[in-house]
Formats: sequence, C-alpha cells, structure tokens
Amino acid sequence: MIRELPVLSQTQETVNFASYEAKFKALADQKRLQIMYELTQKGSVCVCDLVEIVNMPQSKLSYHLKILLDAGLIFRETKGTWSYYELNHTEVNRLLSPELCCIFRKFDDRTSGCCT
Repeated sequence: MIRELPVLSQTQETVNFASYEAKFKALADQKRLQIMYELTQKGSVCVCDLVEIVNMPQSKLSYHLKILLDAGLIFRETKGTWSYYELNHTEVNRLLSPELCCIFRKFDDRTSGCCT
C-alpha cells in the first residue's frame, strides 16, 4: 500500500495519505459524527456528561473518543479525575477546505478553482 506520494506542484510537497486515511476513517462512523456534532454545539464537554448526551456506555464512548483523538479531530484536557473534550475546529476546517481539492486536481487545473 502506498503511504506517501509526491504531488506535482510548484513546491514538490509530499502528501501523507496515511494521515488523511485515519482522519476519514474517524469521520466514517455515525456515533463519532454525533460526538463531533455535540462538541460543536456545546464546546468543552466532560466525558461524564457526554455519556448521557450520546446515550452510550462510557467504555464504548472512550473507544470512539480515542479514535477521534488519535486522528487529531478533538482535544482532551484533564481536570482532576475527569477528561473534557473539545472539537479541533482548525483540523476539521482544514479537512473541509480546498486543501484536499488540490491534491486531486491535475496540475493544469489548479488555477481554476479551489487551489491558491
């Protein structure tokens, strides 16, 4: 499996497809999308409250939170014995931005749309 490929551009950057794979796998689950939605709506949320909000046992919730955390889509802050989670808006916005559009465009087409 190819993990990194050079992208033909003016800077000859390398695209880390493994990183994108982890992020999109994390996004490809309804429960994780629901968790992200709730974090968007409520801001920083204690895991104890998130259990009730998404109606899920803490063990399953922890599994989903770890996937989102490993993908860099959420942040965790520990206060005492509780963990608080918050959406990583910068990373989510980056994934939903023109950045990926440019990866999958021919070099000739990069000036006519999303790529800067």
